[in-house]
Amino acid sequence: MDLTEKQRRHLKGLAHPLKPVILMGNAGLTPAVVAETQRALTDHELIKVRLPGLERDARDAQLQQLAADTGSVLVTRIGHVAVLYRPHPELPRILLPG
Repeated sequence: MDLTEKQRRHLKGLAHPLKPVILMGNAGLTPAVVAETQRALTDHELIKVRLPGLERDARDAQLQQLAADTGSVLVTRIGHVAVLYRPHPELPRILLPG
């Protein structure tokens, strides 16, 4: 799924007040992290993920892999916090602009 710039801005605005619900630890991207991210995306559609203690390239690689494993879209990443979006398959709650 590709997002337009207008849709990205809309999702960034919605994500601003959110707290990170997924905290990736020293073990990195584990099956448990992927499973919990799947559950959180199904429940919330838009979530924040925190990845402390990794270099920038390692963070980007793990976030890209997490997005691919969960079927979500990486909306933005600022520092150690990223925003992922995946619409609910049956009842999407977040309506994206045109």
